[in-house]
Amino acid sequence: MRFLILGGTAWLGSTIATAAMHHGHKVTCLARGESGNAPAGIRFVRGDRDHAGAYAEVAAEDWDVVVDVSRQPGQVASAVAALGDRAAAYTFVSSGNVYADTAVPGQDESAERVGAQSGDVMESMETYGEAKVACEDRLLAGFGADRSLIVRSGLIGGPGDVSDRSGYWPLRFREPAGADGSVLVPDVPGLLVQVIDVRDLAEWIVDAAEDRAAGVFNATGETVSLAEHLAVARSVAGHTGPVVGADARWLVDHDVGPWSGPRSLPLWLPLPDYAGFNARDSGAARAAGLVTRPLAETLADTLRWERLRVPQGPRRAGLSDADEVALLAARAAG
Repeated sequence: MRFLILGGTAWLGSTIATAAMHHGHKVTCLARGESGNAPAGIRFVRGDRDHAGAYAEVAAEDWDVVVDVSRQPGQVASAVAALGDRAAAYTFVSSGNVYADTAVPGQDESAERVGAQSGDVMESMETYGEAKVACEDRLLAGFGADRSLIVRSGLIGGPGDVSDRSGYWPLRFREPAGADGSVLVPDVPGLLVQVIDVRDLAEWIVDAAEDRAAGVFNATGETVSLAEHLAVARSVAGHTGPVVGADARWLVDHDVGPWSGPRSLPLWLPLPDYAGFNARDSGAARAAGLVTRPLAETLADTLRWERLRVPQGPRRAGLSDADEVALLAARAAG
């Protein structure tokens, strides 16, 4: 098969391109190249999708499938217009952020979406879900449901995760900031977590293209409690020190944020409003062939990658060592 990856130089796109190549397909990546070049052995076409003529070279060829990970509705619209007559199918990697209800766990693809963004450009991550909805709509309007595969991904983790959400916990348990090995964790009973390994997501996207799959699918990791996720992270790190729990109120009172960003504890989300945000039903994708590896394997591999990584600038999620030490002291003081 002939794969055209729109992107292919950053984390997810590169992993998809590599998976397709390993399946024996002919792969081309179209990107600006700001995140680097395409993986070795893959054809790279330089093009800025925000500029006219970006698709000139690839629009002169025929493709079995186009794979797109964009968050910009204008980019999806221009790709659909340029490639609609040259591509047999189009796979769009969307997000669980498209759903309006974040409170109810276990919702499937029929759940209501947020409203679509009206413009071509997503100006802020505050409208990420709305932008992805607009991308989905523009794909379906151009390619139709029978030629479109929409993959609504859950939280992606694994080696290469520069968001720090999947790497923070195994690394923190491996390298505690506390002198006695203590690690501060959120104590949020009932909170569910799903992390899908980037390699499993990429492999299924390639498999689905081979199977000519169409439709809309949630693609998530197995659902576990946050406590279970932290226990796995601790196990793969070999941590034996104290685990210091703090409830949501205490964390908020001490200026610790949820999910990601500076001075945060990754994967923690406020209940009950976000009980379903990271707990969607991916049964349809699993019935269509999605297979996910054990969480322990993902976190162990991510820990190995983290220990070799040289971070570029501040971490995107988690606590600094100094913040962790100060918070542990405050927790001990009551």
